[in-house]
Amino acid sequence: MRQPLYFPDSDIYCITASKFSLGRSNLVIVRQMLEAGIKIIQYREKDFPMRQKYQECLAIRDLTARYNACFIINDDVHLALAVESDGVHVGQDDLPVEKVRELVGDKMLIGLSTHAPEQADEAVKSGVADYIGVGPLYKTFTKKDVQPPVGLGYLDYVASHHRIPFVAIGGIKENNVAAVIRHGAICVCLVTEIVGAPDIPARIQAIRKQIRSTRGL
Repeated sequence: MRQPLYFPDSDIYCITASKFSLGRSNLVIVRQMLEAGIKIIQYREKDFPMRQKYQECLAIRDLTARYNACFIINDDVHLALAVESDGVHVGQDDLPVEKVRELVGDKMLIGLSTHAPEQADEAVKSGVADYIGVGPLYKTFTKKDVQPPVGLGYLDYVASHHRIPFVAIGGIKENNVAAVIRHGAICVCLVTEIVGAPDIPARIQAIRKQIRSTRGL
């Protein structure tokens, strides 16, 4: 079985969502995230024209490289290859991770969204994905095709049964992130809570304060 690629040791995983970004460009949003110390950025803009996505991702690739941060593209393997991102994240209805691995080779991270124990088990068994998404934990309106909430019970399952790196996601806010940490999450993804904040660095700082406090740090 192949050796998984290194998934960054990070507490917060950030995703772009221009619809909720208060009119600010993705480049402005990502720069503020990076300046606040975020080390993982995922680009997810499904409704943008391909040329716009390509140009934005080239600029974000340059920014993340300067900040020594990991840049991941959502869904689009060809876009990830075109901009030489660090990784690509796919869902259960996208290309199978085995085929994605064939396309991107051994040097690009692959993340896979999971929503149930059997999906996590299969992801680990296949040995192809380098990390998995666990959620959505709570109700979320960030995506059009969102899954129903899976609840904290699924997070408990992954945390207690698997050693694969995972990102807890879905409806996580500053006011519930402590519960997510208590149920075993190491890395959490907050989308609208961060991109929709008037002061992004301050919001990230407040979220990190909650995380550290919950961990007794």
